[in-house]
Amino acid sequence: MLTKTKIYLSSPHMGGSEQKFVNAAFDTNWIAPLGPNVDGFEKDIQNYLGDQTHVAVLSSGTAALHLALQLLGVSNGDEVLCQSFTFSASANPIVYLGATPVFIDSEPDTWNMSPELLEIAIKDRIEKHKKPKAIIAVHLYGMPYKVNEINAIAKKYDIPVVEDSAEALGSTYHGMACGALSDIGILSFNGNKIITTSGGGALIAHTEALKNKAVFLSTQARDNAPHYEHSAIGYNYRMSNVLAGIGRGQMEVLDDRVAARRQNFEFYKKHLSKYESISFLEEPEGSFSNRWITCIKTDSFKLREQIRLELQQDDIESRPLWKPMHMQPIFKDCLHFTDGTSENLFEKGLCLPSGSNLVQDDLFRILNSITKTLNL
Repeated sequence: MLTKTKIYLSSPHMGGSEQKFVNAAFDTNWIAPLGPNVDGFEKDIQNYLGDQTHVAVLSSGTAALHLALQLLGVSNGDEVLCQSFTFSASANPIVYLGATPVFIDSEPDTWNMSPELLEIAIKDRIEKHKKPKAIIAVHLYGMPYKVNEINAIAKKYDIPVVEDSAEALGSTYHGMACGALSDIGILSFNGNKIITTSGGGALIAHTEALKNKAVFLSTQARDNAPHYEHSAIGYNYRMSNVLAGIGRGQMEVLDDRVAARRQNFEFYKKHLSKYESISFLEEPEGSFSNRWITCIKTDSFKLREQIRLELQQDDIESRPLWKPMHMQPIFKDCLHFTDGTSENLFEKGLCLPSGSNLVQDDLFRILNSITKTLNL
């Protein structure tokens, strides 16, 4: 009896040329967190995002968020407005710096930060003499947030925006690349992302000076001296030349990976839209999503769980949508401005397998498992 192979939610997908760059690192003994692959990977990302970007590749997207907040002057006692419907890595770096997160709910058009609730929160905090130090907005599952609206509000109150584009490399907003749309952007190259360096991330700045400051902090803040001199606290956050080599190879196939993920979405939509109990998040006008993860919203928690458990029984990984941060035990005492949108999405939403290495047999196997439940 043949055993079915497990289907994962989003597994790494190598393109073939990664080994060439990694071998070059070994052949030249550039193993440390500097070298030609680091410089080349940063240049590749800059070329992809646009001329006005300066990239520092780092050990993780979380490290990039931490440095972004520090570069914006966030410190002990400050408040930072953060999207509630996201992974905890969006919020954790706020706490690293001794600041406090204030969570903002989503809106239904993109499932991302609600501009209306954002402005309500800003007004409330200013009235209470706690003007927020920064805003963290997230392009969730690759869908761009309402950049123009969020940026306009941020500019109105003079609060910088950190653009969490960890899930959105390859997505665009009115033709502009996600990651380069706000004051500081961040990317993630974790193993489940649209391209991966095994572990890694990047900080996207709009000036070379800001990028250089990020690099300085990410390499233990060593001052320019013949000995080890430190006038600031630094971190060991720089990406290694070996992992950057994987990234260089992955950048060569990024557009193919986006196309494959979008094809997965279209497959699910084509076959599941006929069911009234299932809905999909559509792209608002001007938005182009890399469709990193295809998500469905069911009409009930019961149906969501029936589908998830049936998939699990068939050795197919799926996962509920992110549990909002304001519902997490660690953040239960934090202030939040919510209207139930993200709680409803968490209760009824499910992430489906979305890897760019899925084949037709995989997709039909997933579909058959889902429809088995829907046709009951």
